[in-house]
Amino acid sequence: MPQTIPTGCGSLDERLKGGLRRGNIVLVYGEAETGKTTLAIQCSVNCARMGYKTIFIDCDNTFFARRMAQIASGDFDELATQIILMRPQNFNQQAFVIDRLAEYVGEKVGLIVVDTITGYYREELSGNMTRTLKLNRELNRQMACLAQITRAKNVASLIVSQVRSVVFENADVTMQPVAMRVMKFWADTAISIWPTTESDKIRVNVEMRSKKRVKPTLLKIAEKGLQDYRK
Repeated sequence: MPQTIPTGCGSLDERLKGGLRRGNIVLVYGEAETGKTTLAIQCSVNCARMGYKTIFIDCDNTFFARRMAQIASGDFDELATQIILMRPQNFNQQAFVIDRLAEYVGEKVGLIVVDTITGYYREELSGNMTRTLKLNRELNRQMACLAQITRAKNVASLIVSQVRSVVFENADVTMQPVAMRVMKFWADTAISIWPTTESDKIRVNVEMRSKKRVKPTLLKIAEKGLQDYRK
């Protein structure tokens, strides 16, 4: 299997040094309707085109066959058989699926997707500190399990997270991934996606663990998936 799975966007792949790298976890986070699931499906389609399977854990019920058909175009019927879809219905089921995941990751699996890993976690959060700490420990355990599988099986993993707004003392507001410390601790690379003044255009930042600055890129959300934005 090649060392990387391309996203299909030349400017983004250039910043990722070829795409999603085997043995690495890529965290994707951003506001709603910014193309996170489209990116996840697009990477799954590209993995299938390379002859490898994707295990897609759909925790938000946002994986639609129609969207995949738009992205896959005429290859839909052939490529659909290469994507194994799992749909846990709550945080406990999500834990069960991740705990059993290693049993399904054989030599023909090239990519693991979890979209989104923080959805059910966020639903169960409350003002109770003891409960919050317990949920944080469990989310950290799930990410540790995914990291171990990613490295041991030498596959690429794309983990999608929701975001939350953070207000600073000077009244500045910024968006951070839910459970940021946990998510960024385990991620080798992070991709943040932000809306722009144009509904079909997004700004994408790649954050490297080395803290090396990477110039943002602009992508377009089109019917056939994410594309490089050209004026």
